Amino acid sequence: MTTVWRICLREHAKRAFRGEGARFYGGRWSPPGFAVVYSAESLALACLEILVHTDAEELPKELVAVSAEIPGLVKPLRLESSSLPANWRQYPAPESLQAIGRGWLQKREYAVLCVPSAVIPAEHNYLINPSHPDFRDVVVRQPEPFSLDPRLWKVRRSATS
Repeated sequence: MTTVWRICLREHAKRAFRGEGARFYGGRWSPPGFAVVYSAESLALACLEILVHTDAEELPKELVAVSAEIPGLVKPLRLESSSLPANWRQYPAPESLQAIGRGWLQKREYAVLCVPSAVIPAEHNYLINPSHPDFRDVVVRQPEPFSLDPRLWKVRRSATS
């Protein structure tokens, strides 16, 4: 069994594993028009993924962490960084990554796509297709309150100042 995490606004907690955001806006691994749940292999990675996409002054206060259990019978398609284009970590993401995700979604062979995180390539994000038949086996847990330590935005002074 694999536990994955998402962090979202409290008001969106019940919809955290529907993939609506990706369907409307797309993401690094999926073009708009496809419902995809972007999740992380740890709560810490989910936090970093939020931080790299949000300015400190824009970060909402009412956050929750939502976990889900992917049973062992639901095997993911795993992509290693060595098999990806050389610029896969680039921001904004190269269109070739969305093409990879579109292929995964259209084949419908796997409910889950496991990819290296662009933030920390040694860790993984799990993309989940909520329209895949195996999605019914994924168990979404109750949301838990989540807050960020304000020290994450603390300005560090160099040793020479």
